[in-house]
Amino acid sequence: MSMQQEALEFARQAHGEQKRKFTGEPYIEHPKRVAEMVRTVPHTNAMICAAYLHDVVEDTPVTHQEIEKRFGKEVATLVHELTDEYMKEAYPSLNRKARKKREVERQASISPEAKTIKLADVIDNTRDIIKNDKDFAVRYIPEMTALVEALQGGNFSLLMIACYEVHKARLELKKAGRIKL
Repeated sequence: MSMQQEALEFARQAHGEQKRKFTGEPYIEHPKRVAEMVRTVPHTNAMICAAYLHDVVEDTPVTHQEIEKRFGKEVATLVHELTDEYMKEAYPSLNRKARKKREVERQASISPEAKTIKLADVIDNTRDIIKNDKDFAVRYIPEMTALVEALQGGNFSLLMIACYEVHKARLELKKAGRIKL
């Protein structure tokens, strides 16, 4: 089994029975789509592994140490860069807006490889959210506008697609009278 296949299987087992909030599909489908997007641009083996694993530390009991032990320092570093640090549990005194602002500031300085993976993540999440949860999209899409700006330095093609998806979602929300531009 290749390291990429091993990362996919590890993520599948870690996410277990988790479902995507917006579609109800098995959660693993999201990391699979992120990895497939990353495959369409210049990438490394570690980037594909990290794309599969990008949510396991955030959303499951798996630790960064487990990722490093199983997949090595390069993959673990990417997963660490992709894991939100400003979570509600760790920063209960900060509201969502303050946590997201700090997260955007942090992600502006992650590696170009991690930014590339994050752009694929933004693209997939934006498509799901605008299609399936317009109420949450009202909060989410402006956050993604700021994040996409911070992700300059990632793959340019994915940056352009992310900008397009976020802008298209903003226009859809504006047309529905949900936000002002």
